[in-house]
This record gives sequence, C-alpha cells and structure tokens, in this order.
Amino acid sequence: MSKAKLQRKDFKSILNENKMGFYQNLMMFFCFAIIALDGLDVVVMGLIAPQILTEWNVTPQELAPVLSAALIGLAVGALTSGPLSDRFGRKPILLISVFSFGLFTLLTAFSTNTTELMILRFLTGLGAGAAAPNAATLASEFAPERRRLMCVTIVFAGFSLGAAAGGFLAAWMIPEFGWRSMLYVGGILPMLLVPFLYWKMPESIPYLLKKQNSQDKIKLQIKRLFPRQNYQNLEIYLDEPPTQKSGLGIILSPKYLYGTIMLWTSYFMALFLVYLCSSWLPTIVKLNNFSISEAAIVASFFQLGGPVGCISLGWLMDRFKPRVVLFITMLVGACATYALGHFGQSVVLMCLFASILGFTFNGGCVGLSAIATQYYPTAARATGTSWMNGIGRFGAIASAFAGAAMISSGMPFNVMFSLLMIPATLAGVAILIQGLGNKTKAVSGESVKV
Repeated sequence: MSKAKLQRKDFKSILNENKMGFYQNLMMFFCFAIIALDGLDVVVMGLIAPQILTEWNVTPQELAPVLSAALIGLAVGALTSGPLSDRFGRKPILLISVFSFGLFTLLTAFSTNTTELMILRFLTGLGAGAAAPNAATLASEFAPERRRLMCVTIVFAGFSLGAAAGGFLAAWMIPEFGWRSMLYVGGILPMLLVPFLYWKMPESIPYLLKKQNSQDKIKLQIKRLFPRQNYQNLEIYLDEPPTQKSGLGIILSPKYLYGTIMLWTSYFMALFLVYLCSSWLPTIVKLNNFSISEAAIVASFFQLGGPVGCISLGWLMDRFKPRVVLFITMLVGACATYALGHFGQSVVLMCLFASILGFTFNGGCVGLSAIATQYYPTAARATGTSWMNGIGRFGAIASAFAGAAMISSGMPFNVMFSLLMIPATLAGVAILIQGLGNKTKAVSGESVKV
C-alpha cells in the first residue's frame, strides 16, 4: 500500500482512545524516580546546614552563598535544558542531567570549606534544574488528555517524597554517621538509575513526530505502548500547526506572552516559599529551642505534605477549573503560613501547619508545572515548562538570602511568617489572572477551564 493511500491518525487520538498500559506506567515510574532523587539532592543542603554551621563554625550569612549557588545552578540548568530538549530530545538531556547531579552530589561529600561547597552545589544544580521539568514534559507527552494533569502531578509528587525521605533519613543518619553520609546516598542513587533509564526509558513520540522521524520508528514505539493495537496501515501525525519559531520564540510570542508572564510570576512566588522552608526551616525551628532531630522531622512533614497535595490537586484540577483550584489552594497556604508562625508552640502543631504548607505550595508548584505542559505546544513544551522552572528558581535564590537575613536580624518567629503571607497570596492571584486572560486553549483553540 503506498503512503498516499494510507489513512492518517493523530497521535493524540491514539493516546486518548487507549487505556494506559505497562510501558506508559513504566515511563511514568522512571520520571517519578528522577524527580524523587532530584528532590533529595536539592534539599540535602538544608538538612545538613545546621551541622555544618556548628562543625565549621560559620555563620548563616557565610552559608547563604552555598545555598544560593545550588539555586543559581537550578535556574541555569532549567533555562538551558528546555531549548536543548526541544532540539535534541527529552531522553538524552535526562540521562546527562541525572548522571551529573548524582556525580556532583557525591563529590560534595568530600568538601572541606564553603568555597568548595559553593562550586559543587552550583554544578549539582545544573543537572537537577534540567531533570525535573524535562521529566514532567516527557510524562505529559505520554499521558491521555483526560489524565494528563493527574499524571504530571503524580510524577512531580516524587520531588516532595524524595525530599521528605531525605528528612527522615537525616534524622537518623546525621546523628549516627555524620552529615556527609547524606551526600553519599544522594549521589550514588541517581548514578545507579542512569543505566536503567538508558535501557528502558522511551523517547517522546510527539517529539519524534515533530522532528519527522521515520514512520517505522514511531510505529515501533507505539506498538510498545499498545501491543494489542495495529496501526501499521496508518500514517501517524501530530495535529499541531507547523512553526519555524524556536521554543523560546513561541513562548514569548504575542499569543503566549501574557500567560507566560503570569505563570512565571506565580511560580516565582511559590518557589520562594518552598525553598525558604526547604533551606531554612530546620535552622529556624532549631533556633526556637527544638533539637536537630525535631527540626528535621518538622521539615520532613513540610515535604510530606507535598505528595498528598500533588495527588489531591491533580485529581481536583482534572475535574474543576484548574486555576481556580490553585488560587484557593494558595490562599489556604497563606493562612497556614500565618498559623505556623503564631501557633507553633509544640512539635505536633508545627508538623501540622508545616504539612499544610507543604500540601498547598509543594502541591501548587506541581500544579503550575502541569498547567505549563498543557499550555504550550509540543515544539515549545520543554522550553515553556523549563523556563517557568528557571524563572521560578530566582525566587528560590532570593529565598536563600531572605532566610539568612531574617534569621540574622533576630526577627521574631511570628513576624517572619506573617511577612511570608505576601508571596503566598501573590502566587494565587497571578495564576487566577493567567486563567482569566486565557479563555481559550492556546494549543488547539479548544475551550479550556480556567
């Protein structure tokens, strides 16, 4: 049968008409594992910071550049990896990024001063910043539309689970084996994952279609996804308008610019809060007459609220207006921020409010990433998602210095968390405005829930 006589079928239709199978779920697991290990390596400095302050006799101001170096690396990694992923593919960028953040986390264990820590944490950040948004992009491109938000949020729940696991590990490992043991774990595990990713993780089929790979190669991938279906007599295509623009050119074009700026604003504010708590919450709690183990447990409950928030918000966003769900969520987070500062007289209460804060803002950040994967077309999806992550990292960078300044100033606990209600509220308002300004779905022109 000649190609001219072949019937054409959109790959999105193939995804939507089939149930998710083993191969898709395996790919989701790989993306989940990547982001979980990313989460562990990103928060590890916050967990070991109190011990470094004591052992090396350094001040919070001296340690702030170390924390910010990783965040700068995260921003640079995210900003550069998205365009590279849209050009060279999701899989090679993920393999390089996972191996690199594992290697440099392991090397960090051998640091002897803050300068070495700062350099190695920057290099760790480059890989970690590239990993999460590209993993989320890959997950979204293998998920049917009816479950896409849920799949992306479940995958991103790995970040909070990895971070929370790090907190519980730290409560046990640091007193027993020292702070360097956390870096050994955070470095070795990602490097062990890389061979499995190379062997079994697929490349994005929408990416292959955009790059006009051979139909035989694409149909082989589809056959792995849906072995009981036969698409050999069809021409597979992607129902998206062709474009000559780069990914960055698309997300900054008039069609997408307004929504892009609002996504950046919301993510910036949300990450400011998430990383301030991830980096400084153990130190803040410890300074308020709690032990290092109690401080680590409170920080773990903050992270543990994240995966619950991710899954819950993913379910809600698939059923109700996604941006309204996130707006309400972030207002609840603002209230939890206030409560943590004013009613955290015991470890139990602090764990409760920290978990609500993690639910709303760790979960909210994941919700924003899920919206970004839907908002942009395939040609700019990795760029749009990673640039939102990259711009948001500057909020995380600011949080490192803001946390150090608040601690060093001796600011009362309640005043500190009252001020943090401001970015919490702004994050919710920005995403609500983004939805109100985008009544139609940018990718296909279909109506979209705000």
